[in-house]
Amino acid sequence: MTITRRHLLTAAIAAPAFAAFAPRAMAATPEVYAENGIAVDGSDVVGYFTQGAPVAGNPEITFDYMGATWLFASTENRDAFAADPARYAPQYGGYCAYAVSQGYTAPTVPEAWSIVDDKLYLNFSTSVRRRWERDIPGHIASANANWPSVLG
Repeated sequence: MTITRRHLLTAAIAAPAFAAFAPRAMAATPEVYAENGIAVDGSDVVGYFTQGAPVAGNPEITFDYMGATWLFASTENRDAFAADPARYAPQYGGYCAYAVSQGYTAPTVPEAWSIVDDKLYLNFSTSVRRRWERDIPGHIASANANWPSVLG
């Protein structure tokens, strides 16, 4: 077979598209979902428990945990988290709890959350949270069985 300019041009055009969709076998998913190194989109996770809502964290009040930087609205919240991160950190590293229950990871938004048995669960969106709420105990059992193997 003779390689022509057309073959080279086709390969050059196809290579970036192929790379974009190729599985990343070498790179495991990080244990904590963080955008630009910031966990939970910069929300103060203690606020879910104390204020019953997502609260924006202050970039000047932080704590590094599990390879991510966590932001807090107050030094009191940061200190509470630092004393017992497992109590406040979202389950499944902050990845979508519904996605983990289905065998994969997905990002989350601070507004799609639930506290069940004193544990914080986040979801991809409020519509996915509604799906999650249809069988929370079943989804938690499935997610627990899948975690952390879904990280690859």
